[in-house]
Amino acid sequence: MFDSPRELLDKIRLGESTFLELKEIRFSGKRVTSPSRDSLADEFAAFANGNGGVCLLGVEDGSREILGVPIARLPVAENFIQEICNDSINPPIVPIVDYIWLPSVTGEHVSIIKIDITRSMFVHRSPSGYLYRIGSSKRHMSPDYLARQVQHRGQVRIRPFDEQIVPNARLDDLDLDLCDRFIKSTTTGDSRSNLLSKLHMIKLDDYDEWRPTVAGILMASEDSRRWLPNAYIQAVAYRGTNIGSAGTFQNTYQQDAVDIAGPLDQQIMKACQFVSGNMKTLAAKYQGRVDRPQFDISAIFEAIVNAVAHRDYSIHGSKIRLRIFENRLEIYSPGTIPNAMTIESLPYLQSTRNEVITSLLAKCPAPVDRLELSATRSTIMDKRGEGVPIILGNSERLSGRLPEYRLIDDAELMLTIYAPED
Repeated sequence: MFDSPRELLDKIRLGESTFLELKEIRFSGKRVTSPSRDSLADEFAAFANGNGGVCLLGVEDGSREILGVPIARLPVAENFIQEICNDSINPPIVPIVDYIWLPSVTGEHVSIIKIDITRSMFVHRSPSGYLYRIGSSKRHMSPDYLARQVQHRGQVRIRPFDEQIVPNARLDDLDLDLCDRFIKSTTTGDSRSNLLSKLHMIKLDDYDEWRPTVAGILMASEDSRRWLPNAYIQAVAYRGTNIGSAGTFQNTYQQDAVDIAGPLDQQIMKACQFVSGNMKTLAAKYQGRVDRPQFDISAIFEAIVNAVAHRDYSIHGSKIRLRIFENRLEIYSPGTIPNAMTIESLPYLQSTRNEVITSLLAKCPAPVDRLELSATRSTIMDKRGEGVPIILGNSERLSGRLPEYRLIDDAELMLTIYAPED
C-alpha cells in the first residue's frame, strides 16, 4: 500500500485517514520514548482488524512535517516495532517494515519507517482491547461487532477458513514441486496459476495479485509455521502412564519428543512413523507365543488423518498434540466437532470443516508400503466416512477396549486409543 515515494508524499499532505497513521518518534539513548508501546500496538491492531493500513514513523501528525528517523536509530526503532507486534498484540501480527527516503521541509532527504499492515485472518486484541479504525480514529468493538468480525474471518464457518487468503504470503512462497503434484494430471492448457486457483490453493487479492490460501500454504509450503505458527503436530512418547507429578511435564518421563511440521500429508506420514517407532510389541501366550503391537497402525493412521484434516486452523495458539503412554495413545485436535455432529454420531455421519484440505489430501497417495498399512485405499483420504469405524473397530479388536472421543471445554476433540493389557 502506498508503494512509491510520490504516493506517500501525496497521502501525507492529505493527513491521516482510514489507511494512514502518522507518528513522530523520539529516542532516549537506546530506547524509544514516543510514541508509547501501548498506543502503537493499538494502531497496529486496529489496522489488522480492519482492511489494513500504513503507519509512518518520522512524520508529525498535526503539521504533517517529515521529521525523519536518524539512521543510527533505525535498528532500535525496528526492534521496538517487532517487540510490539510479538508481545503487545494477541495473536501477534507480522508487518512489512521498510525504510524510505523522503524530502523534509528543508529539502534534505531523511529516512522514515514505513510499517505496512495487511488485513489479518484473525481478530487481534491490543492493550486497549479489540479496536477497529474509522477514518483517522479508533473505536472499541461492541460484542456484536466483534462477533461479526470473527465470523467474516471464517472462524465460525461463514466462509471456509482454509479458502482464505494468507496475508503477507506470496505466490513464490509455495514450492512448485509440491504444487505440481496436484495439477500434473489436470487438463493442460491453463497456466499454473489458473490451475492452482481452481484447486483453491491461491486466490486473487483486492489488488488482483495472486496469493496463497490457507490450504495452499498448508499443502504446498515447506513450513507453514511462518504464517500459521501452530500448524504442526507436537508428538511426545512417555515412559509410564502419567505425564508427571501435578500434571507438569518432566523430561525424565519423556523417551522421545518431536515437533512435526511441513506439508500436511508429510505431517501425517511422520506422525505415524513416530508412533510406529515408539510403540511396543507385546507378547501374549494362547496356543504359543503371539506378538501383538501396542496399537493398530491402520487405526492410528486414520486418527491422525482425521486430526490433521478436520482440525480448526483458525484457532490461534492451538496445535495437534499426540501423546503415547504405556497403556494408551491420546490425540488432541483443536476445535469442536463440525456442524451439528455429536460424539455419538461420529461413527455414522460424515462432515468436514476444511473442504479444500480434504480434497487435496484425497489426491495424495496413501503411504501403504512405508507404514505397512492394510491397502484399504490408494489415497490419504477417501471421503467415504470410513475413518472413524476403522479407528473404533481395529482398536477394539486389538485391545478389547473401545476408543473414546470426548470434547474438552468445547475447544478440543480428544481421542484415546487403549493398548492391550499385558
